[in-house]
Amino acid sequence: MDDQNKNLLLATVLSGVVLVIWFVLFPPEEPVQDPNAPAVTEQTVGDQPAIADGDLPTADGATTAAPVLSPEGDAPRIQVQTDRIAGSISLLGGRVDDIQLLDYDVTTDPDSENVQVLSRVGSPNAYYALFGWAPVDGIDAANVPGPETLWSAPADAVLTQDTPVTLTWDNGAGQIFTRVMEIDDNFMFRMNQTVENTSGNPITVRPYGIVRRHGEPDTTKFFILHEGLIRMSDGELQELDYKALSKMDIDDREGTNAERLEVQENGWIGFTDHYWQTILIPDGDAPFRSTAKFFESREIYQAEAVLPAVTVAAGETAEAGTRLFTGAKEWETLKHYEEDEGVTGFVDSIDWGWFFYFTKPIFWMLHNLNNLIGNMGWSIIALTVVIKALVLPLAYKSYASMARMRELQPEMEKLKESAGDDRMKMQQGMMELYKKNKVNPASGCLPMLIQIPIFFSLYKVIFVTMELRHAPWFGWIQDLSAPDPSSILNLFGLLPFAAPSPESFLAIISLGILPILLGISMFLQQKLNPAPTDPAQAMIFAWMPWVFMFMLGNFASGLVLYWITNNTITFIQQYLIMRSHGYKPDVFGNIKKSFAKKKKKEA
Repeated sequence: MDDQNKNLLLATVLSGVVLVIWFVLFPPEEPVQDPNAPAVTEQTVGDQPAIADGDLPTADGATTAAPVLSPEGDAPRIQVQTDRIAGSISLLGGRVDDIQLLDYDVTTDPDSENVQVLSRVGSPNAYYALFGWAPVDGIDAANVPGPETLWSAPADAVLTQDTPVTLTWDNGAGQIFTRVMEIDDNFMFRMNQTVENTSGNPITVRPYGIVRRHGEPDTTKFFILHEGLIRMSDGELQELDYKALSKMDIDDREGTNAERLEVQENGWIGFTDHYWQTILIPDGDAPFRSTAKFFESREIYQAEAVLPAVTVAAGETAEAGTRLFTGAKEWETLKHYEEDEGVTGFVDSIDWGWFFYFTKPIFWMLHNLNNLIGNMGWSIIALTVVIKALVLPLAYKSYASMARMRELQPEMEKLKESAGDDRMKMQQGMMELYKKNKVNPASGCLPMLIQIPIFFSLYKVIFVTMELRHAPWFGWIQDLSAPDPSSILNLFGLLPFAAPSPESFLAIISLGILPILLGISMFLQQKLNPAPTDPAQAMIFAWMPWVFMFMLGNFASGLVLYWITNNTITFIQQYLIMRSHGYKPDVFGNIKKSFAKKKKKEA
């Protein structure tokens, strides 16, 4: 194999590292109840009495299983209505369990329903938030508000961004609990909890917030995207997917699969999906216990923010606040909460990945291009052009090196003939040839290596960005986050039947226009150079464009659009740079030769 083809093959393989997307399936395993799981008792960590978390939030220490919350039945509800959110909150337990996002629909169909972020107990994959107080001393579990507590609220109260709602509950034993609920003009609730002790004895309680998911939700199961638990602890981000949550060790203090951290400041915890998230954020810089849990017996995932215990003397009042974000992971919105409302690292709840030092500025550029152009499809093309222009000096060095290697091809062929089977003589001759002509065969690969993190970061930004969801380009591409809806099987809509659904086994061969253009762009890029003389190499090169065409056929149109643009610009750059070094690529000649070889084999 000559060094020119070695470099070309390596460059192709390195590009393939960026292109290859591997679906990683996480099949749920049968839950196995640990027979050795310890019974839960009230324990102490430092000077903070731990909640008997096996039955949190009632905290009575009675069981290690997650509490079975009853469906609300006819329990009254508080309506929630803002410009961006609609839904309701149940007075049974004060559960935040019915939230829809008015700006986002499930599909692009005009009659589609709004996205449902939180859902009630009893619905498939129930997902909700709970708040309350856990007993520590001087009060028992029956006298603190729990998930079955029926709160009181003003008649016909509606929670809006201008009108907070106050819930109250008198336990009849000398304590009155109050919860003032507020919501802003985006996706942030604020729960200000108060306990007034009118008894003659002091009590000690701990305020908490819980986000709970019943069952593992549908996820993309895509290795470049994190979905699952996410938390910030003392400024450090941690991510645990659902499989990792189910594999957590049994925590003796928690009595179930759990991982807890004592956060001193700057923290939050919750669950994140592809585009949405629900996060608990304790007010201020107060320390809190951040706990991730998994209840195997009922397949419940739980995130907890438990604040320090407070002692309320007779006749005194204690107050605690926790915010709840439940909505879309919009960059500008998260940035507002981080910069203006002190939610440390909230923008990092977007999965920027390992190359965050590339993905963040790339996203910033895409976001601003979209604000300028007003169309995400053209913005992706413009961003790809900008990125290719920035790395042009590296690309120039790579392609120039390949062109110089091409110039040395005749002398390298002579060396092969004279050396015969003597590989040592061949290597020595090539080294002398490189030295004489001041050519470094590795210089064509190094720029490619440097570009890989940049292009992978661009790929990731396009995949995870909220702005891409349901964003139209033009014509038949009305959702850049979905696969190309056209299909070769119905001649791109000319035949009177619909294309196979993405779930159908025919979807893999139901290629749309964009995937076909992707295959063609890769094929043309290859034909800038003659096919390798080695049969194995030639076969790899011949199949690679079409393999990638099928691999990416069901990927988001925005991603495929990026790769078509990238391949097209790369083709133009490489062609012009080779011409500038005196080598004229015979693209059409190379195409003819490839077909001629096939015909010769068939004959």
